[in-house]
Amino acid sequence: MKAIAKRFASDESGATAIEYGLVAAMMGIAVVTIFTAFKDKLTLAFGTMGDAINSQAGKISQ
Repeated sequence: MKAIAKRFASDESGATAIEYGLVAAMMGIAVVTIFTAFKDKLTLAFGTMGDAINSQAGKISQ
């Protein structure tokens, strides 16, 4: 039983994949947190850009 536990403790196969997965998860959480914090500002900015594009498109089609 000790040999199995020792082998398990020293086995590092798959550790890199797990580390990359943890880093990706942390980055995803950071992105969601940032977008949540700036949601109102982003909504206003994209709304303003959309309005500007629509007003210019109206001038082109006339």
